[in-house]
Amino acid sequence: MTARSSLGAAYFEDIFAGDDDPWRLASSEYEAAKFAHTHDALTDRRYRQALEIGCAHGVLTGRLAPLCDNLLAIDISSGALAKARRRVGDRPGVVLARMAFPDEAPDADGFDLVILSEVAYYWGMVDLERAASWLRAHVAPGGRIILVHFIGETDYPHSGDEAVETLWKGLEGDFSAIRADRHDRYRLDLWERR
Repeated sequence: MTARSSLGAAYFEDIFAGDDDPWRLASSEYEAAKFAHTHDALTDRRYRQALEIGCAHGVLTGRLAPLCDNLLAIDISSGALAKARRRVGDRPGVVLARMAFPDEAPDADGFDLVILSEVAYYWGMVDLERAASWLRAHVAPGGRIILVHFIGETDYPHSGDEAVETLWKGLEGDFSAIRADRHDRYRLDLWERR
């Protein structure tokens, strides 16, 4: 497994400065199907306090907001958050904030849903371990973590599989894997706090 460092804010600011929809999150059929799958995996309950880490420009945020009483959507990129604000507007219960997780993280406890969609493979090993530690301390009993990651080759610090498996090693004693779906291009994992 690689020892590369996490990708920083400058990387993402450059991406969002050069393209309104850099990963085609709002325009590709693949992304629409993946977001629908993510949404559908969570519709069996309502979430009181949710956190989306790496919200980009808010496409998934907008889909998940109706499932949540309170949704804090964070991103490392100010440019991405400006686009997210235009997309999700002033929806009740949705707060957008700039945070470079896991260096900067909410200090609230009791999250019953944490969304990690296409974000964990940007973190180096130290940050994956710190993320696991934060999740262990801040996800409420019965709370969930949903992870959705591309599984093809990337030039990121980790592959989607490496990132998810590293997080699982840090959490498996406290969480149960309740769903593990694998598709041609991505994986969806749903874990629940014991």
